[in-house]
Amino acid sequence: MGRPPAIATLGELLVEFVREGRGGGHGEGGVYAGPFPSGAPAIFIDQAARAGARTAIAGAVGRDAFGAVVLGRLEAAGVDVSLVERDPALPTGIAFVSYDAAGAREFVYTIAASAAPRFPHGHEVAAAFLRMGVGVVHVTGSSLGDGGMRARLLATLDALEGRGVRLSFDPNLRPELMAEAAAGEAVRRLLGRAAFVLPSEADAAALFPHEPFEVWAPRLLGQGAEAVAFKRGAAGASLWVRGAAGPVHAPPLPVREADPTGAGDCFGGTLVARLVLGDAPEEALRLAAAAGALAVTRVGPMEGNSDLDALRRAAAGA
Repeated sequence: MGRPPAIATLGELLVEFVREGRGGGHGEGGVYAGPFPSGAPAIFIDQAARAGARTAIAGAVGRDAFGAVVLGRLEAAGVDVSLVERDPALPTGIAFVSYDAAGAREFVYTIAASAAPRFPHGHEVAAAFLRMGVGVVHVTGSSLGDGGMRARLLATLDALEGRGVRLSFDPNLRPELMAEAAAGEAVRRLLGRAAFVLPSEADAAALFPHEPFEVWAPRLLGQGAEAVAFKRGAAGASLWVRGAAGPVHAPPLPVREADPTGAGDCFGGTLVARLVLGDAPEEALRLAAAAGALAVTRVGPMEGNSDLDALRRAAAGA
C-alpha cells in the first residue's frame, strides 16, 4: 500500500498583531501583542502537518524578520516551504485584529501592499505540487479578495484540473477581503468544484440562506463533494460524507476562549488530514473538533495548534 497523498495549500502568509483587551477598536490607541505567524492557509497547513499529513505551501513573504517568523513556525511543524518566495522589495503582509465588547472581530490587512500576493505563477506551482505527490490542495476564501492572488490561485487550480488532485475549500467569507464581485464569483466557482467543503455558520448563512445543513450538505454531495463539514463553533460540528445515510456530529469541548482566530482553519486542517490518512469520519471529526477547541485557548492564530497526541487526549476528555 502506497503512502497517502500530500496536502498542499497556497495563499496569504502574514504576521498578526492582536489588540489587548476588548471594547477598543483600531481607531484609538491601544497595546497590540505580536507578531504571531498567521494567514488562513498557513494556519490550516501547519495544523494538517501536526495532525500527521505530509504538507507543502506556496506563498510569499518579505525578506524581513516577520517573514522569518512565519517560515520558522511552518518549518518547525514539518511543512515544505520550498515554494515560498522571499521578496527583497516588499514587506511581509500584516493583519491587525481587535475585539469589541461582544467578542466580534475587526481586521485591518496590508495584503495588497505586501509580498503576500506575489507567490509563484500557476503552472509553476501546479507542476511542483504534482512532483511532491500532492493529492489535495486547500483554498480559503480569504485568499480570493486580492485580484493578483486570486488570479495566481485560480491559474494553479486550472493547471491541476484533470490531474487527480482534489480541492479542499473553506469559504471563509471575510468582509474586509471580499469587496470585489469577482471574489464572490470565485467562491461560488470553487464551491462547485470542491471535494472537501468546510463552511462555518456565518459562511452557510451567506451561501445557503434559510437552509439547514440537512438540505445544503446533501446537495453539495450530489454535485460531487466527498465530505461536507459544518463548523458551529461552541455548538460543535457536523460532517456528512458521500454514501452515508446522514451526518455524524461532534459535541463542543468545554474550553476557556482566549482568541478564536484560526479555530476554523485548525478544524479544517485536522479534518482533511485525518480523512486523507484513512480515519473513519467519526474519528476525523472528533479530532478536528478538538483541534478547533484547543486553538481558541491561546492568544495568536497559530499558538493553539496541536499535535496528534494532544488532539487525542483532548478528544478523549483527558
